Amino acid sequence: MLSRVAESIYWMGRYMERAENIARFVDVNLHLMLDLPGRGSAQWEPLITVTADNEAFEERYGAYTQENVIRFLTYDPEYPGSILSCLAMARENARSIREIISSEMWQQINSLYLMVKRTAVKDVDHANPHAFFQHVKLSKHLFTGLMHEGMSHGEAWHFAHLGMLLERADKTSRILDVKYFILLPNVEYVGTPYDNIEWAAVLKSTSGLEMYRKRFHRITPTQVADFMIFDTTFPRAVRFCVQNAEQSLYAITGTKHGSFSNDAERKLGRLRAELGYGDIDEVINRGIHQFIDELQRRFNDIGGAVHETFFAVRPIEHMANGAERATA
Repeated sequence: MLSRVAESIYWMGRYMERAENIARFVDVNLHLMLDLPGRGSAQWEPLITVTADNEAFEERYGAYTQENVIRFLTYDPEYPGSILSCLAMARENARSIREIISSEMWQQINSLYLMVKRTAVKDVDHANPHAFFQHVKLSKHLFTGLMHEGMSHGEAWHFAHLGMLLERADKTSRILDVKYFILLPNVEYVGTPYDNIEWAAVLKSTSGLEMYRKRFHRITPTQVADFMIFDTTFPRAVRFCVQNAEQSLYAITGTKHGSFSNDAERKLGRLRAELGYGDIDEVINRGIHQFIDELQRRFNDIGGAVHETFFAVRPIEHMANGAERATA
């Protein structure tokens, strides 16, 4: 497969997953405002903080109001992390590989992008924001279903799957980080009913509340963090995503499990092993925020290694040497 084609498929998957997770961030925060009214910017600023884009936000919007944060994360065409920008990039990547993906996948990306673009001219904050974000999430689920059921599970599928899972693992860690930044100025909430409401919102943002309750019943911070980081069966847990991303990477390269043939496999395999032997008590003692910061740095490193391994264009050394000999 051409590296250009593989890169487009990989980023199509990443951008679609990113758009869905932004919708999850914002929608859960809207629901949380109903349970914890009167929090104002303290409730909305963390959504920007975990993206590390405070400077860009403040330059264009200033105050961390609900309306400003929603517009920045949802419709801002100049912000590459907005839902609209992510869908535009996913659509552009899909357009360039229409011969690789199914027609239904293309139609789903295109229709979702056009819907969000039409809605951008309206004021979602005063319309029905919950219905809008729910539509984005369900549309992405439909796209994922079309990809799993309507696309051969060969090299192209594994590149898309790899991109989705790496993005999902990163965003799950950021959802946990949102909780940290919401609690930081309000430590008096720890252990109170407000704390339980916020931890329940963290689970809702990954559609994991019901799955969590089936296993643990009672919500406690340690068990929620354990579930979202180390669970091996929940599809949005960090460990689950990393394990399955590694399987897709091995399927692409043909490398034997337990070994590595490139830097992407080495870095992803090392993280998978560390998560496999990780312990939530160690994470708590170290600090969840510090652990998540390190996780996000490593996801960035893995993404860079994937790019260098599969997508970076390099000169063909033996041809260059041959040309030098021919002119000698």
